[in-house]
Amino acid sequence: MMKFNVHVKNSNIYQAGNSRYLFLQLEVESDEKYFVMHAEIDGEKYEPTELFEFADEIYSAWFYIRLSDQQDLNEIALISHCRNGSVKRDQLETADIPVRSIIGDIYGVSEFKNYTQISGWSFSYLGGEKYSITDESGNEQKISVRNTVFQRTIESGITDTDNALSVGFLITFTPMKGAKYFLNIEDGASKLSIPVKKDMISEPGFSFVRLVKAMTKENIDKGVKYLHEYGFKGFGHKVLNARLEKFDYDAWFYRNRAQQIELEKERAHVFSYAPKISILVPTYNTPIDLFEEMIHSVLNQSYSNWELCIADASDKDNDIRLKLKQYQDSDPRIKVTFLSENKGISGNTNEALTLAAGEYTALFDHDDLLEPDCLYQIVKSVQNTHYDVLYTDEDKYNDDSGRYEDPNLKPDFDPDLFLSHNYITHFFAVKKEIIDAVGGFRPKFDGSQDYDVMLRCIEKSHDVYHIPKILYHWRMHEGSTALDPESKMYCYVAGKNALDEHFERTGINAKAEIMPKPYWGMYHIHYSTGNNPLISIIIPSCDHVDLLKNCIQSIINVSTYRDFEILIIENNSKNQDTFAYYDAVQKEHSNVHVYAWKSDAGFNYSSINNFGVEKAKGEYLLLLNNDTEMVSPDALTEMLGVCMREDVGCVGAKLLYKDDTVQHAGVVAGFSGFAGHVFTGIGKKDLGFMMRAMLNGDYCAVTGACLMTKKDIYQAVGGLDEDLRVAGNDIDYCLKVRSINKLVVYNAFALWHHYESKSRGYEDDFEHVQRFDHEIQIFQRKWHSLLSKGDPYYNKNFRIEDGPYILK
Repeated sequence: MMKFNVHVKNSNIYQAGNSRYLFLQLEVESDEKYFVMHAEIDGEKYEPTELFEFADEIYSAWFYIRLSDQQDLNEIALISHCRNGSVKRDQLETADIPVRSIIGDIYGVSEFKNYTQISGWSFSYLGGEKYSITDESGNEQKISVRNTVFQRTIESGITDTDNALSVGFLITFTPMKGAKYFLNIEDGASKLSIPVKKDMISEPGFSFVRLVKAMTKENIDKGVKYLHEYGFKGFGHKVLNARLEKFDYDAWFYRNRAQQIELEKERAHVFSYAPKISILVPTYNTPIDLFEEMIHSVLNQSYSNWELCIADASDKDNDIRLKLKQYQDSDPRIKVTFLSENKGISGNTNEALTLAAGEYTALFDHDDLLEPDCLYQIVKSVQNTHYDVLYTDEDKYNDDSGRYEDPNLKPDFDPDLFLSHNYITHFFAVKKEIIDAVGGFRPKFDGSQDYDVMLRCIEKSHDVYHIPKILYHWRMHEGSTALDPESKMYCYVAGKNALDEHFERTGINAKAEIMPKPYWGMYHIHYSTGNNPLISIIIPSCDHVDLLKNCIQSIINVSTYRDFEILIIENNSKNQDTFAYYDAVQKEHSNVHVYAWKSDAGFNYSSINNFGVEKAKGEYLLLLNNDTEMVSPDALTEMLGVCMREDVGCVGAKLLYKDDTVQHAGVVAGFSGFAGHVFTGIGKKDLGFMMRAMLNGDYCAVTGACLMTKKDIYQAVGGLDEDLRVAGNDIDYCLKVRSINKLVVYNAFALWHHYESKSRGYEDDFEHVQRFDHEIQIFQRKWHSLLSKGDPYYNKNFRIEDGPYILK
C-alpha cells in the first residue's frame, strides 16, 4: 500500500492590515513524488502557493493561501492529487491557529571555524523586525545581522520590491560548545522563538553544481561516467539521469507546472492586447503518434488566438497527409500546405511562413510538445511592451522513460552566451514583420537554420524578452538530435558559418571556431585586438614577494600579447626582501614600475587601485591580484579582444585553484544579500550548468582578482568606491558599468591560477564578519533595486537564498 502522509507542522494566520493569509508548514512522507495540492476552506477551492521547499527524505514546504475578507475558517481540508490517480483528503484542526503580525522561519544553519551563521526569512505587517539569539537561560548573544532577499515573497505579492531586503536574514554569532540557542524575531505585537538546530538543513533542494561536481574525472572510481562522453545535448540528459535521491526534477516539474485550476482561469481571461500567434511547423514523414501529440499540445493551449501553419513535404502515400486533412477540416486555425517536393528544412519552413497571418510567428518542431499555458504566457508578457523577440525555458521529454529531464533554465538575453551556442533554441517567437524583413530561412544554413534566423532577427530587434518558465519540451526519441548530438556534424559547421556572417553584417572583427569533441555545438569566438593597445596591469602588493614574483614572471614569460606595462602598487610592506625585489624587477624590465600608496586611514583596496589607475598610461586596465599566475598564453589577447567591443565595459577571466578546479567563472548578484561565485570547485574542463563554465557569457559581475576594463569607463563611473574598503568594491564596479549599459563578460578561455585558499571565506572571525556586513549594508543601499528584482543572468527558478543553481 502506498505511503502518503501529510503532517501540518506549523499553521499561522498572517494578518497584514485588511489582508489575511493562511500559512502552513507541511511535511509529506510519501512513496509518490508526483503530487499536487489544493485546499478547500469552508467549501471554497484554493490553490496554495509554495513559499519554500526542502527536498529531503521527507518533503517539507511552507505554503500560503490568501483568504477572502470574511473567511471564517470553520473547516480546512488539504486535497492531494497523485499522478497515479489516487486522491487523499486531510482535515486540519482550525481552532488553535494563531493570528500573527509576523511570520518567519530558519532554512539553514552553517558552522564555520570561529562562528555560526543562521539563514532564514521573516516579514511583518508592522515592519522593523528585531532579531536576537538567546541561550536556554535567556542570555542574549552578540550578533551581526545582514539582510538578504527572499524572492518568493516578492513573486507572491506578499512583500514588494521596496521591502525585499527586509525579508531574508543572515545572522552570525559565536556559540558556546554544547549550548542550545533560540532565534527570536519580534515586531512589537508578535514574537517568534525558533530553536536553532545544527541539522536543520545540510543540502537543501537540488543543486546542478553539486551534481556536476560529482561528474568529474576524479570521481570515475565511484562509478560515475565522466560527462564529456555524452557530447553537447546528451550531457544534460545523462547527468540528470544520475538523479539525486533527495531530488527528482521530473517530480519538481509536475508540482510546478500550471495546474488545472490555473489553466481554467487562463482560458477565461480576456487580454486587452490579444495578438494572433502563427506557429510554424515543417513536417516530413513524421511518425503519426508523435505528430498527433504535437498537434494536441497546440489544441490544448489555454490561449486561443493562434494558428498552426504546417508545410508538409511527406511522401504522397504517407498516412500523415490524411491526418493533416482531417485536422485541417476540424479546426480553421490549422492551415496546411502540401508540398510537391521536399525543399529541405529551411525551404519547408518558408512555405509554412507564407501561411502565417499573425502578429507573431513562433518556431515549433514537428515532434515536440508545448505546455498548455505556453502561448498564454507569451501574450501575458507583451501586454505592456510589445517585445520584438521572446523566448522561454525548455526541457526534454524522454520517450523511453516517460520523464521530463535536463531543464534548460536560461538567463535573460545574454549576447555572449548566444554567440557561444544557441542557448535560446525553443520556444522562440518573433514579430512577423521582423522575420519577413530578414527574408525568412536560408537553405545554406540547414541544420542551424534556426540559429541563423535568430541571429538575423535579433540584429533587427529593439528588445529580447525571456520568460523564465518551462513551456517547451524537446522530445528525445530514436533518431532525435536531442538524443544523438554526434549524428549531424554539418549542423555545427552551419552554425559557425551563420556566426561568421553575423560578424560581417554587424562590422565586428571576429571569427567563430567550432570547439572540439566533446563540446560540439559550442563555439569559441576569437576577436581581433586591432592595433594592439597598451594594457596597464595594476597589482597591489604588500610583502609576499614570492607570490608577486611568480605573478609577474608568468606574465612576462607566458603571455603572447606584449603591449603591456605592469604597475606594482606598494602598500605598507615591511620586509626588506620586498623592496629589493622592486629594485631588481624595475631594472630588469623597463615596462615594470613601482608606485607607493600611502594613507593614514588604513588599508583600502579601492583607494589603492584608484591610485594605480592615476599612474596608468594604457587605454585598458587589468586589475590583478598578486596571488595569480597566467596559465594560457593568450589570456590577455582573449580578454582584450572582448573588452575592445563597443558594448563591453569589463571582462573577467576563468580562475583556477592550484589543483585546476574552478575558483571563479562568473558572479551572480544576490546570494546572501550580496553576491557569489558560481561553479566554484568543478573541474577545469567541466561544462557547468548550461555549459556556462566553458563558454563566454555575460554576468552582473566578475571578480576583481583579474578584471580588465577600459580606462575611460573606469574614470567615467568613478573607479572603485572607496567607501567599500575591502568587500564588494569589484562587484559594485561591475554594476556601475552595467548601469551605463555596458556588458560585463566572463571569458572562459582566459585562464589564470588564483592561489586563494579554497577553505577561506570572506572573513575568518566574528569581528571581521561584522566589518564585512557593514560594507555589505553600504552595497545593499546602492543596489537595492537590482537585489530585489534579481540577477537577470540567473534564472528565477533557482533560489537566490542558498545557491548556486538550486531549484526553488
